[in-house]
Amino acid sequence: MSQHVADPPVPGTVRPPSLLRSRNFLLLWSGQTVSELGTRIAGVAVPLLAADTLHASVFQVSLLTFLAWLPYLLVSLPAGILADRVDQRRLMILCDLGRGALMLSLPGVALAGQLTLGYLYAVVGLSGVLTVFFTVAYKSMLPGLIPAAQLVDANAKLIMSQDAADLVGPTASGVLIGLVGATRTFLSNGLAFLVSAVTLLLIRPAPRAAEQRERLPLRVEMTDGLRFIRGQPILLRILACTTTSNFFVMAAGSIEVTFMLRELHATSVQVGLVFSVSAIGGLVVGALAGRLSAWIGSARVIWVAMAAPGPFYLLMPLAQPGWGVLLYGVGLAAFSANAVLYNVASTTYRQRITPPAILGRVNAAFLWICFGVIPLGALVGGGLGTALGLRTALWICVLGTWSACLFVVFSPLRGLRDMPEPAVSS
Repeated sequence: MSQHVADPPVPGTVRPPSLLRSRNFLLLWSGQTVSELGTRIAGVAVPLLAADTLHASVFQVSLLTFLAWLPYLLVSLPAGILADRVDQRRLMILCDLGRGALMLSLPGVALAGQLTLGYLYAVVGLSGVLTVFFTVAYKSMLPGLIPAAQLVDANAKLIMSQDAADLVGPTASGVLIGLVGATRTFLSNGLAFLVSAVTLLLIRPAPRAAEQRERLPLRVEMTDGLRFIRGQPILLRILACTTTSNFFVMAAGSIEVTFMLRELHATSVQVGLVFSVSAIGGLVVGALAGRLSAWIGSARVIWVAMAAPGPFYLLMPLAQPGWGVLLYGVGLAAFSANAVLYNVASTTYRQRITPPAILGRVNAAFLWICFGVIPLGALVGGGLGTALGLRTALWICVLGTWSACLFVVFSPLRGLRDMPEPAVSS
């Protein structure tokens, strides 16, 4: 791969048609927005249901987070093989229908008086498995719906939906729980997945030419994605950067509410305000992601997005009681902005350089490693907070998060301004 592409056609020299005129993308975007909102509502309702209704202990509640993320370690690689072999849109529809049915079962089981902690664990775990299959297919289908020049804009809009859900979802969940109770709140979550399934059903993607390729042993196919990543120096550095960042971010996330409550003596209103402020950073940068990518360079922006906001992370452990708690929100907003711009650019890079025939397996390999460290990060964060104190542990976490940028700053990305032409299947 050359280190410089002269007169790159992307981004900016020829402006592609607006994604707002793409029926397929609008259907995908609207369905995902509703689905993300439902997921955030459940993210508050699940632990409340376990703690208040089922009287679970702190450790039992923490197992819910572990079970939600464990499937990324267990089934990501098989999910990549399946996503490359079957119709990705149909796979996503089946996953949405399955997740919707699982969520809708909770009010019914509760009404029958049969809801137990074990059943809630089963629902969370099975939903996590379906989410892995859905996510792998979803990240692999997008490049087939729109032109390559629109991937930055498309990924930015989809990630903006996640930030909007982060901003609105917890508040909406609190209101719904107050009005109808935690169990009935899952009706909205199940309905969100059904809406997503309907929008996917209405999408009419261009037919893909059937590719004749040799069927390899399952063990070989499971490692295809990892093998491709190892042969791409930039992609390997991006993987290391993302994995390191995820580890330390989850370590910080496991202690941040406790830090605000015990070290900063924040009220519940202040804690909510901190998370609302943090979501704004992602929304603003998401709206400007296309312009920033064109201005900085669609490849260069990957390492700039990781390195530049780092000093603001230091405001989090520097936060003090009173209104000084908002310093934590400013630091989180900087990270949210970083995450949106970096994820948009790095995801687009991966989609552009990976041949379509193995994109599912490459996406699965990324999820297996990047999300696989999340449960471990949460455990390490709690251990550091217990052993060293919350503020010291937070210093370690934010410095670790910022250090992840070194993988992409000192990489071949330094010699690129824009991304290479999209890969094609051989």
